Amino acid sequence: MKRRVLILCTGNSCRSQMAEGVLRHYGGDRFEVASAGTQPSRVNSTAIQVMEEIGIDISQHRSKHVEEFLGQPFDFIITVCDNARENCPVFPGKGKHLHWSFPDPPHGQAITPEVLAEFRKVRDLIHDKFKQAAETSDFGEEP
Repeated sequence: MKRRVLILCTGNSCRSQMAEGVLRHYGGDRFEVASAGTQPSRVNSTAIQVMEEIGIDISQHRSKHVEEFLGQPFDFIITVCDNARENCPVFPGKGKHLHWSFPDPPHGQAITPEVLAEFRKVRDLIHDKFKQAAETSDFGEEP
């Protein structure tokens, strides 16, 4: 049975979408992965672009509200921004709550080489953390 993982961010537009893509890419056979936001918007086109650069397609993802998942059991609930951690609803059950904070790349700006560099930097941080978790099935559980 696949372990269920919910990744939360504020807008569910960038960081949580990238994390969902990475975890599905490397661990889709072992994990059922979803992402959501406390104030969902739309999937950021620059996030889609920089993920495509590393061979992970998130172009069909959609931004979802965390309320879509209330009442569902998860093994892990991972917040990837401080705001989501502070505003995350309580998920009943034995799911482990984790907080892996990543910087927010610049949204709503012209796509310059500097903006792309920031998105790539955040993508790489998320990629490394979630790839390792997928490959080792280690989400910081107690031994």
